[in-house]
Amino acid sequence: MEITSFYPVLMVDDVATATQFYREELGFETTFEADWYVSLRFAGGELALLDRTHETIPEGFREPVRGLLLNVEVPDAAAEYARLVGERGLPERLPLRDEAFGQRHFIVEAPGGVLIDVIEPIEPSAEFAAAYGG
Repeated sequence: MEITSFYPVLMVDDVATATQFYREELGFETTFEADWYVSLRFAGGELALLDRTHETIPEGFREPVRGLLLNVEVPDAAAEYARLVGERGLPERLPLRDEAFGQRHFIVEAPGGVLIDVIEPIEPSAEFAAAYGG
């Protein structure tokens, strides 16, 4: 298989609300927009949003998203925490903290129950440093 592109498509209840979130809070730009599907892009990748009740989704697979975590790497997690949680009031699901495995991060909830893990890579502890290759 020759893969020419790969990106997640989130099935959501409210495409407009989810689109607004990814544009305003994470800075995505729209590359295609219909009332049932929106394709978004930023310099590092793509994301699409799809009305979960759309006819192209097979019966039995139209349930709301559960158990999905999207990682977003940033240069300064503390600054994004102040903006997204402090200023914008997004629902915090994990407070800002440093992890021994090499992350400063926090988790907020996006529309539709998707979790957004905002991550700043930091130096891992000696215990975890050996787990990193290269």
